[in-house]
Amino acid sequence: MMRSPVLRWTIGALAAVALLTVLRLKPWKPADHAVQGSPTEMRETLAVGFLPVTCHLTCPVTDYASKTSRATRFESQRFTDFPTVVETLKSGRLDATFMIAPLAMKLREQGVGVRIAYLGHRDGSTVIVRKDLPATSLRDLKGRVFAIPSKYSNQNLVIHKVMQDEGLSPSDIRFVEMPPPDMPGALASKAIDAYFIGEPHAARAELDGTGRVLYYAKDIWPHFISCVLVVTDRLIAQRPAVVKDLVRGIAESGEWAETHRLEAARLVSPYFRQDEKLLRFVLTQPPDRVSYRMLTPQDDEMQRIADMGLEAGILERRLDVKGLVDRRFIPAEFEAARIEMPAR
Repeated sequence: MMRSPVLRWTIGALAAVALLTVLRLKPWKPADHAVQGSPTEMRETLAVGFLPVTCHLTCPVTDYASKTSRATRFESQRFTDFPTVVETLKSGRLDATFMIAPLAMKLREQGVGVRIAYLGHRDGSTVIVRKDLPATSLRDLKGRVFAIPSKYSNQNLVIHKVMQDEGLSPSDIRFVEMPPPDMPGALASKAIDAYFIGEPHAARAELDGTGRVLYYAKDIWPHFISCVLVVTDRLIAQRPAVVKDLVRGIAESGEWAETHRLEAARLVSPYFRQDEKLLRFVLTQPPDRVSYRMLTPQDDEMQRIADMGLEAGILERRLDVKGLVDRRFIPAEFEAARIEMPAR
């Protein structure tokens, strides 16, 4: 006699819970993102690799701008070295990244399915020499130790071209490969005498008072190219609209950075994990130290880099860059990205 009321109460309680669950989930209505129509919901996303150098500055700017856009959401993925970038790219865990141009060419030579879709910058690299040395040219560094970031870097190719122009042989200067963040400290300790690197690692020695500028890249090779935007053949085949969004995003971010240099330094500082003061110095002293315009790669300049790579022995055969550079996704016209900086 007592079990019947208990059973009825239990069944009623379960029915009430089920009803509340149905009312909360509202299965007869579409999902919230479809109802709200939020521009940040149900979008394509793409991770884009970068290193914390001003040659790659447009990557985090595009990340920031895409947070509130209606196009693809680009999530910048920070790396500290190019070997890790290459490993991640080859493993299929990365389909778009910035990297040094000769390295992209080497990957292509090795059969890796990559293409250059855009540039990251123009200029933006600097030859720094110890402040206590009276050197005014490479000739004055004969017998000295000179650091480069990688044998696959354009810095390596260009500095050897300058040596040829100044009548120096490859053995006149002792070159060592060194991670860029280590270069300012090595210069300060006199472990090296000079180095050629992308910013802000050169400017750090200037601000520390241990180094001075011997050459700006723009003075050695006008419109110097160090890094390019690389995308995989797989990404192009499977998601061409995303590639188009990415290239437009980089172009618009570059135009914004060109005319908002102080704001750009503040925006990328947390992405780079570097002092805003250092980045402000790089982007303004002088203002043309690095440029984010004219980012369409031209066949003649890409071929020049490839031929220098062949001469230097980092490429094994002549590379026809027409199969490497893909300009289909570059917008004919674009405006500066619309970025609202948060209040300090």
